[in-house]
Parts: sequence; structure tokens; C-alpha cells
Amino acid sequence: MKTFEQLGVAPEIMRAIQELGFEQPMPVQEEVIPLLLAETRDIIALAQTGTGKTAAFGLPIIQKVDPKQRAPQTLILCPTRELCLQISADLNDYAKYVEGVKVLPVYGGSSIESQMRALKRGVQVIVATPGRLIDLLNRKTMSLDLVHTVVLDEADEMLNMGFTESIDDILSRVPKGRSMLLFSATMPNEIAKITRKYMDKPTEIVIGRKNEGALNVKHVYYMVTARDKYLALKRIADYYPNIYAIIFCRTRRETQEIADKLIQDGYDADSIHGDLSQSQRDSVMGKFRSKNLQFLVATDVAARGLDVDDITHIINFGLPDEAESYTHRSGRTGRAGKTGTSISIIHIKEKGKIAQIEKSMNKKFEKRTIPTGDVICEKQLFNLVDKIEKVKVNDEEIERLLPSIFRKLDWLEKEDIIKRIVSLEFNRLLEYYQSAEEIIEPSERSSKRNRDESRGERVSNRDGGGSRQAEKGFTRIFINIGKMDGANPANLMGFINDHVTEKVRIGRIDLLKNFSFFEVPQESAPKVVNTFKGLFVEDRKLIVEVAQESENKSGGRSNNRTERNNFDKKERRQKHKSYQRNY
Repeated sequence: MKTFEQLGVAPEIMRAIQELGFEQPMPVQEEVIPLLLAETRDIIALAQTGTGKTAAFGLPIIQKVDPKQRAPQTLILCPTRELCLQISADLNDYAKYVEGVKVLPVYGGSSIESQMRALKRGVQVIVATPGRLIDLLNRKTMSLDLVHTVVLDEADEMLNMGFTESIDDILSRVPKGRSMLLFSATMPNEIAKITRKYMDKPTEIVIGRKNEGALNVKHVYYMVTARDKYLALKRIADYYPNIYAIIFCRTRRETQEIADKLIQDGYDADSIHGDLSQSQRDSVMGKFRSKNLQFLVATDVAARGLDVDDITHIINFGLPDEAESYTHRSGRTGRAGKTGTSISIIHIKEKGKIAQIEKSMNKKFEKRTIPTGDVICEKQLFNLVDKIEKVKVNDEEIERLLPSIFRKLDWLEKEDIIKRIVSLEFNRLLEYYQSAEEIIEPSERSSKRNRDESRGERVSNRDGGGSRQAEKGFTRIFINIGKMDGANPANLMGFINDHVTEKVRIGRIDLLKNFSFFEVPQESAPKVVNTFKGLFVEDRKLIVEVAQESENKSGGRSNNRTERNNFDKKERRQKHKSYQRNY
């Protein structure tokens, strides 16, 4: 392995990175640095986050800057404000002993006037998000005419976020003779199009394999029923005493709900998603980076560009639709040579997704069973004992207090003191798992039974749910919420009464897999049906209607309901695509 000096890094930059703790170049740095210093025109580097990419392009960029020229010479495009600030901070660290080099982060959500003033004073390196950069270019407050190096960092993420047109616009404004470096964790078709359009016979560097996850990340999954997913999450959180994790959810609403539940259950958690203001996002990220939070619950888009060291685990509360998204999620751990674990909590229908991701990433997932309460408590207790053994004791500071402490505890035996310490630390945990039911993993047999039941539901649905007649004085009502949504009689009754202004007496409830029937007094039926018109649950349109009326409309429920279910599925897919863009 070569040293940074052998790669051609200048002495003043060497001094700065040695102070930062750099010792030996990482593989991506060893490959990229000599090429950029040698003026290689176009480079494609496929590497995961956390592999040392910023230094790979940052060190040669600082070295190639002409401090006398006070116009932009290097442009670095990245997907998010957080990554923009992180890269800028790193470049400033590398340039600590290089006089006259100015690095400017350009991003939305902050004063454009202050950025314009900084540009007038003169900068050589611009780190920008595409939207704000185009705004500045359109205001003619800056020029890219002297740019000789363009870096696209996390290019696949930028395309996923819908920046394709913006990138085209920006690249059309830089000189044709510039060199271009494209960093990406994966190589989707959209990236290939950019390389064909804007690069000339690029040198390709692959750290690992294309679309492969980080080498030092272990991939595991737990299979549970949908209703047990949150309980499984709690057990996983408790099983790893020193966990420091990002929990990924599919929607903004689910993200906030999971964070709220964790907080209510006593965990140090918070959420980050698109509904938060920039100041709220900054506050949450500040707490997470300083480790005042143990869990950050996030949507994919909100977590893009996050650069946080020492994350031990990634937890996928819901698997993403694309294998590339999973690659990015798991790449948030196992950074800078450290190990990490990516955990997925899935139900039986998602088993096929695991196989697809395994094939795409060339990784094998390990299937595990949810730990029992006894195992969790034992692991937590031994972790406490380990901490007691290794704690540093400041004898000078506590010496004067010890006589009073000894007098206070003199009546207790050593065993009693140990028991009290353990109880003080773990009473809540011990009490919870003493009464908690164990989580049963769904089997393939039970899944087949559920499918058979579902077929039975569809058959019985043709005549309004098994031709059951409502009790005298009651009306039977259909709702497209069922067991797969985690519905049970108690929460379904609560859901109805939360929305209807006056408390409704609810009679018999029939819970099926994808929908349910419930009975209400005849005089309350119109109010109940009208209350739920136009409402959505997550991304699904809520359908509540009188069962007999719906049956009579089509001479039997099956055709009407099948068409509606197909429409719902199509609508859900379309809405999910919009979530991928906006969350």
C-alpha cells in the first residue's frame, strides 16, 4: 500500500490530514488521487458512502486550486444540504495550511444574499445543491467559465431526487474541456446516460463490485407478522445495548408515528422527514450527531446525504421497493473500515424482496429469530456488569464522599448492593419482559392458510360477506381495512368513534384479511358512511359503505369489489412513486 506522499499529495496538505488522523490511503483514495493530480479528464468511481470518497477528490482539488484566481475553479454537486455542508467542512480542513483557498457551500434553506456576497469576495471551490446553484446562475451572480473540474457526488441519489434536468442545465454551462469525476454507489441506467452524454472515454474505478453493498456490513432479517413489527423493533433495540441506529420507514406519517411510540416507550429517539422545517431538521441532526439521540427515524429522502460516523445499525422497518435504495440505506453503517449491521423487519410477503436484494448486491442475508425476553434481559445485565468493570474511577474527586457513602450503605451486604444497582437500572425492562408475550414467527404453512382464508373471503365477499344478515335494528357496513392493516375489534371501534362526532354503538364485527364488516344502529348508518367519505388512511383511499347497498349495485359484490381493489392497488403504486420523490 502506498502512502499519501507517494500518491503525490503536497506537504502542506499532508500536514493538515495528519492532524486529522489520516494514516494510510483507503482503496478509493489510492485509485482516484493520482488520476486527478495527473489531469485525467473523466473518471467514474463506484464506491459506497463511508469509503473515503471526500478525501479522494478533495485532496487533489485543493492541491490544484490557484489561490490567485478568485473565481470558481472547481464545482462539486451533491444531493442535500447536509452533505453539502459536510463536504465543505472537510475541504476547509484539508486546506488549513494552504493560503488563499476559499470554499463556499451553496444550498437552499439559507440566505441567498449572504451566498451572493461571498461569491463577490471571491471563491475557488463551490460545493452546491443543484437547485440553489441554478438560482444563482440565473441571477447572473456567478460564472462557471473558469471551472476546470466538476464532481458529481452521490450522483444516483441526485437522479433519484429528480435533479436530472438541473444537472443537464448546469453541465451545459461549464467549459467543454473540463474534467469530470462522477461518484456513485450504484450504476443505474440514468447514470450511464449522463456518462455517455458528458464524458469522453472515462476511466472507471470500482471499489468492490457494481451495485454491491459495503463489504463490512452484515445483513440480517427477522420475519414477523405485520401487527408485531413495532414489538419486534423494540426487542431489537433492547437486544443491542450500545446500538446507535437509523430506522428507515417508507412514509412521513409512519416515520413520525414510530418515533413518537419509541419516545413514549422511553427510548432516545426523534424523526427526520419532509414535513419538518429546516431548523427542525438541523436541531434533530445536531442531537443525533452528538449522540444525544440513540435512534433517528427517517424516510429515504430525508436521510440522503447524511454523513454520521459510528452508526452501528441500520434498521429497515419497511423494505424499499428498489435494491439501490437498500444499498444506500445499508451504506450508512460500516463506514471508514468499521463494521456495521443492516437489519430488516419483514413479513412473509416481503421474502421475495430479500431474494432480489441478495441477487442485486451479491450478499447473503442471515435469517434470525426475534430474541426472547430472557435473552434480552441477560444481555443487558451483562452489558451493565461489563461497564461497571471498565468504568474509570476518579479517586481524588470521590475520596471525600466515600466515608459518608460507606456509612449510608454499611447495613447492606455486597449481594444486596449488587441487586439494588441492577434493579435500579433494569426494573422497567425486567417488568416489561416479565409480562410480554413472545413474538411467534409466521410459518410458510400459516401463510398458505392465510392465502386460503383470503380466497374464502373473496368467495364469501360475492354475497356481502357470507350472506350474513345484520341484527335487527342494525345496518351492516363494509370498510376496506382488515387484519393485514393490524385491525382488531378494539382499535377498529376506536377508529370509528374517533372520527364520528357522536359516539356510535357498534354491534357485530367481522374481521377479514383485507377488509371488514361492522354493524351500527340503522339511524347511525348514514352519518357513519358520510363521515368517512374522501378520507385516506396513509396512502390508501378509505371506502366505507352499506354492505347490502353495494351488493345490490352490481348484483353481487365480487365484480364491484374486485374492480375497486384493483383500482386501490394501482392508486397505491402511483402514490408510493410520489412518496419516493418527495419523502
